[in-house]
Amino acid sequence: MTGSSPPPTAATPTGSVARPRRRLPFWDNARFACIVLVVLGHAVQRLTYDSDIALGLYLVVYAFHMPAFAIISGYFSKSDAPTKTQMARVITDILVPYVIFEGLWTLTKWLIEGRATADLTEPSWTLWFLLALGIFRLVLPYLALLRWPLAWTVAISIGAGYVAGIDSTFSLSRTLGLLPFFTLGWWLREHDIVARFALLDRRPWWVLAGGLGLFAVAGWAAWFFVDGWRSMNLREWLFYDENYAAIGGTQWWAGGVRLGLMAVALVLSAAFFALVPRGGHWWTHFGQYTMYVYLLHSFVLYPFRENGLLRNAEPTWIWLPLVVLLSLVIALGLATKPVRWLFRPLIEPRPAWLFADGRLARREGRRSDPTGSRRPREEERMPRHGPRRHD
Repeated sequence: MTGSSPPPTAATPTGSVARPRRRLPFWDNARFACIVLVVLGHAVQRLTYDSDIALGLYLVVYAFHMPAFAIISGYFSKSDAPTKTQMARVITDILVPYVIFEGLWTLTKWLIEGRATADLTEPSWTLWFLLALGIFRLVLPYLALLRWPLAWTVAISIGAGYVAGIDSTFSLSRTLGLLPFFTLGWWLREHDIVARFALLDRRPWWVLAGGLGLFAVAGWAAWFFVDGWRSMNLREWLFYDENYAAIGGTQWWAGGVRLGLMAVALVLSAAFFALVPRGGHWWTHFGQYTMYVYLLHSFVLYPFRENGLLRNAEPTWIWLPLVVLLSLVIALGLATKPVRWLFRPLIEPRPAWLFADGRLARREGRRSDPTGSRRPREEERMPRHGPRRHD
């Protein structure tokens, strides 16, 4: 998440030359498109209080973008018993960055707001997804042992919403809520669905038309029924962050609402993947560095969200396109080489001192991020200072 390489093939015969796996641009394109939507969702949030159009866009984005991200992450995850190196990666790629950025957020809130509570059990803003990825990795080998793992995870997701004790602590509610999508991604890879059905081959025109049509219908429904969505507090349902009763779902059938939203997320994710370009573009390689955008964009948006600039921002037809453009620029900027060089020690730390065997921190270096994206080996050979080779 090579991450975008096809499933492993048979071993190369003795004496033959192994060919490098072909990297499929589609997966990098999908990752980058997802991370742009993450930035957009957070950027447009303040506009939703005063604009029905902005709220409609917000609801459409939140209806599928994190489920799609979870599907991609699951597609490049392994259900085998983890090796020592893979276990170490959970620490170096997820837990250590989580602690670092929780510390940075605590410091930021103390400096800007004059108050801060250092509580590692309550992830700050976007950091919940790091913990979710860690938990996904830990439970996947156990889920793979079960018959009907998808059905079990759907039941877990729906059932978790009825339990008041399952909340945002350690992002457990969101983790269990999105677990079916992560498991679906793994299941698709495990059964070689993408290759068997040639899903990444050239798309007929009706696939593109169908994807656009589905988003057009979703956008119309989000805008036309916006008052109803606002009254039912739909945005809270899309977060998967609280039990049903806490967001107004006190009826016994509240789990049906989540099931319906999961179906919508699945349909829109399929439409999203149908629209993602298959070929390589100048921006494709940025999809290899989504964690940089994910962890840093909230610091960029923080001043805009907190200074009231986007409240009562009229007219919407000017401000909303500007916010969309700003989101794209932020995503592109945070994935560039200078930013990666500067923040790599924070986002991809390799604390050899933390392990009894320091080689566990260095092995495979920085070739993979928590979403599964694997970078070319040349990236590892670049000097940390001075000229660097192109991606």
